[in-house]
Amino acid sequence: MTSTATDGTALSDAELDDLRETVRSVCADAGGTAAVRRLAEQSPGIDAELWDTLGRQVGLAALGLPEAAGGIGGLAEIAAVCEELGRTLSPVPLLSSTVLAGQVLAGCGTADEALAELAEGRVHALAVAAPDGAWRPDAVPVAVTWRGGVPHLDGTAPFVLDGADAEGLVVAAAGADGLDLFLADPREPGVTVRRVPTLDLSRGQAVVSFSGARARPLTAGGEGADIVSRALDVALVALAAEQLGGAQAALDMTVAHVRDRTQFGRAIGGFQAVKHTCAEMLLQVEAARSAVVRAVRAADSPETLAEAAAVAQAWCGEAFVFVAAECVQLHGGMGFTWEHDAHLYFRRAQSDAVLLGGAAHHRERLAGLLGW
Repeated sequence: MTSTATDGTALSDAELDDLRETVRSVCADAGGTAAVRRLAEQSPGIDAELWDTLGRQVGLAALGLPEAAGGIGGLAEIAAVCEELGRTLSPVPLLSSTVLAGQVLAGCGTADEALAELAEGRVHALAVAAPDGAWRPDAVPVAVTWRGGVPHLDGTAPFVLDGADAEGLVVAAAGADGLDLFLADPREPGVTVRRVPTLDLSRGQAVVSFSGARARPLTAGGEGADIVSRALDVALVALAAEQLGGAQAALDMTVAHVRDRTQFGRAIGGFQAVKHTCAEMLLQVEAARSAVVRAVRAADSPETLAEAAAVAQAWCGEAFVFVAAECVQLHGGMGFTWEHDAHLYFRRAQSDAVLLGGAAHHRERLAGLLGW
């Protein structure tokens, strides 16, 4: 299965399998969830060494970007990689930089230099979320005013993924002509980036405030809203694939535990209540997989992709939450401990469930897309 969601060179099925195996191997060499625990001792952020390997050496920083920027693959490749990263909760900025910021920059058509930097592994972050965390073009928290022919940004952008580690900020701002996109340097005067505590220990977030900050325009005439909406459809599928990978890992962990853990002289996996719970977990995972596959197959049609992305996010977020919660429960007392990985998946699941708008938001959007 290949994708034309972007114009990067698509991979064959064999190459896609090789890509999955490469990502899985690199993450395993990094210690799996041990990379998350190392960062958790400080604050959620990016594992720079792991991102150097995956982003620059393997080339994932350019995944799904235009060929002119050195991009490879499309939505199928993005989903495959995100699923593998979701299995180990790898703290790398693929979703924040390559997918979110990268897809928006690619849609602008005027950001060749920024795209080239991003494709080399330099982190960029996207600041477009409304105060409730969702994408709402009528509730963008940053405004732009033009002074002396130069755009200046004012406002506070919440929920900026990996914003504290970014070298460039792609910002949606409302102005007299509508909503447009701008590129800002977080080191410039008038820009304040504050890393914030997060439930998810594997992904950092920041609040970015602008006070008369100079920026470079990427679009004009109110073109920004459509570009962000199209990019977010790709990002929603990428996030759903991450959630699928995390849910699969939590299920695998649980099945291994109930096979080995004995009580009253038998494995607890033999008890009917445990078997029924595991069966429901499997159902949730496989339904999530179907939603992701369906969305990937819709990559050629923006209208179909929008609908399939809403379905995938509405389902996969809740599926991951359910599976991660049952993973904690079926591990008994050890599932609640800091030393066990179950809480890492539970944290990611809860955070991802509202990351780009919760399930209710996507169901509402789906109803609008279908004319209900």
